Amino acid sequence: MLAACAVVVIITFVRHRAAREDEDPNETPDVIEYMTMWIGVVYAIVLGLAIAGVWEGRSAAQDHVQAEATALHEISERVRVYPAEERDRIRDDIRTYVSHVVTTEWDTMADKGEVTPRGAELFERIRRDVTDYEPATDFEAQAYQPLLDQVTAASQARIARAESTGETMPGVVWFGLIAGAVITIGMIFALQIRRTTRELVLAGLFSALIAFLLFLIWDFDSPYSRGVTASADPFLNLFPGVGD
Repeated sequence: MLAACAVVVIITFVRHRAAREDEDPNETPDVIEYMTMWIGVVYAIVLGLAIAGVWEGRSAAQDHVQAEATALHEISERVRVYPAEERDRIRDDIRTYVSHVVTTEWDTMADKGEVTPRGAELFERIRRDVTDYEPATDFEAQAYQPLLDQVTAASQARIARAESTGETMPGVVWFGLIAGAVITIGMIFALQIRRTTRELVLAGLFSALIAFLLFLIWDFDSPYSRGVTASADPFLNLFPGVGD
């Protein structure tokens, strides 16, 4: 943001020194003012859509984490009707998987934008624990299908989480956003702004605002690896102590 302000101020000073002595900034054609207004309006709409898109992606990434943690917690709670040996084995495998997710896999998602093969292996172990068990009583049989449904929900949430680890904004969109910023700020100079304190401050604040909004889009663009990221708190809240 400071760099954007500095560029605008420097260009204004340079342009003022290079301008003709008889140049009158009040003679800016009306068509240029009209075009500048519409360029700003169109670019504001594009920025708004981009911010809404990356924020929605970030929110969806957090929802995937919540859904996965909730499904695993439901499995851990519902297996209480199983024999102690089976119940403890499933719960231990779930805690092992969750511990891997909130420590090793979460760092891999932030650094490389992908989930780990070890995480997939641990999840498959949970799936086998649930699906391979043969209910011995009617009560266990009634709990079996809901457990399978929760395994499916956790699997879908894990797949969605894996698909949302990378950047969501295509390169062509970034090209349009940056080119639009250059054009929008460049139109300031088409209006022949003068080197007054008020105009320099307004031009600097305008360019700083655009720089901040572009940074905001970039920050939200990768839901698991930048400033305002999706959190592993749902796992930590439902499975206390797994991250220790």
